[in-house]
Amino acid sequence: MRKDKKQVIGEEISDEAIKLFLDLQPADDTPPALHKLIKAYRGLRIDDFERFLGFFKAAGLDLNAQDAQGRDLVALIADQRQAEPYIEALQAARG
Repeated sequence: MRKDKKQVIGEEISDEAIKLFLDLQPADDTPPALHKLIKAYRGLRIDDFERFLGFFKAAGLDLNAQDAQGRDLVALIADQRQAEPYIEALQAARG
C-alpha cells in the first residue's frame, strides 16, 4: 500500500458502491452473471456480499450461473478457506 493511502477497515460501503458490481462485464467467455458473482465474492465483505445478492436478484440475474464446465460459484470457491459464509449466503438467496 502506498504511504499516502490510509487503510480503511470496517467502513460502511454504500448501496451505490455495491451496485457497481452489477455493471462489471467479463473479458472472456465467462457468463456475465457468474462474473459478477465472482467479482463480488472477491471484493466484498460477507455483510456487503449479502446486500449485493439482494440487488443481484432484483436485477433478475441468475444465481445459478455456470461456466462452460458446469461450475457455479459454489463449485469455484468451495475449496477456499473463507468461502463458507459466502456459500451459505448464496444458498440462502437461492431459497
